[in-house]
Amino acid sequence: MNHISKFSNIVVLILVVQFSSCITAHKINYLQQPNAAIPAYKDTFSFNDYKLKKGDRVFIKIYSWDEKTNALLNGSSNIEQLAMSGSSSGNELYTYLIQPSGKVNLPMIGEVYLEGQTVREAKETLEKLIRPVFEISSVDVRITGRFFSVIGGGATGRYPLNKEKINIFEALAMAGDIDTYGDRSKIRIIRETNRGTQVKFFDVRSVDIIHSEFYYVEPNDVIYIQDMNEQFFSVTSFASLLSTVFATLSFGIFIYGLAR
Repeated sequence: MNHISKFSNIVVLILVVQFSSCITAHKINYLQQPNAAIPAYKDTFSFNDYKLKKGDRVFIKIYSWDEKTNALLNGSSNIEQLAMSGSSSGNELYTYLIQPSGKVNLPMIGEVYLEGQTVREAKETLEKLIRPVFEISSVDVRITGRFFSVIGGGATGRYPLNKEKINIFEALAMAGDIDTYGDRSKIRIIRETNRGTQVKFFDVRSVDIIHSEFYYVEPNDVIYIQDMNEQFFSVTSFASLLSTVFATLSFGIFIYGLAR
């Protein structure tokens, strides 16, 4: 009877571990309401328009009613297609690097200080500077060569920030989403700030993520997704749970038979 009791205790313990290791919808679903296990991010939202920094590459196209002025200031008509496609030839030949001085050097215009300005502010700066010299209608300014990275969670890769704002769900969709075993509750984000590189944690399952500083991805962000401890057991559905339980019972009966 003592052997049976020990066997029962071992089986119960194994089953408890198996049930506690199940990967449920609660562990992987997005946009869940905050509770004891899922944090709230009320009133922590923070987003500022990106400001140009040293080392950024900006695509600048100047529009004029006069075709000769367009050709003089912009060069070939396929500049925009090359630059925005991300090709090395387009980026190197037809975009402008913000130098350590904070300036870009434009043909026929000279040096223009753009560091610390938003894209909208840079557009206004260039238009005010160029209009007294050339007859132009507008200036198009866009940032190129911006990326974010994802490590782990079955989504490892480097992805382009191809528009002004990309939120965390768009970023994960670009990366193919987090796989079943990625821990959505403890995502790390490595972010470059004015105070240096910082590492922060957030829970992407919370619906309140839209109120947080983590909602929008910033240039050079590295999103690290660690695996859940439950990966070892691979219990992801009721069918796999039953299979695991029967295998555990069979193994327990076998060990018990050897111990008698």
